[in-house]
Amino acid sequence: MKRARQEAARRGITLTSLIEQGLRLALRAPLKRPQHPAVSLPECHAGGGVLPGVDLNDSAGVLERMESRD
Repeated sequence: MKRARQEAARRGITLTSLIEQGLRLALRAPLKRPQHPAVSLPECHAGGGVLPGVDLNDSAGVLERMESRD
């Protein structure tokens, strides 16, 4: 913050103006994301599925069922 205040004073603008300018520059530039090679995930072809009565859309129920197995 000290350096920002000094830079704003050097430019003859307010600290708020300096921060606004910096935000405009940061938001104008495209986001550069690192390129990662594609990952091939293994597939499971085994039959089965979930146990009877387990609803994977009910996270609280799944957690309760997992905790009751201890």
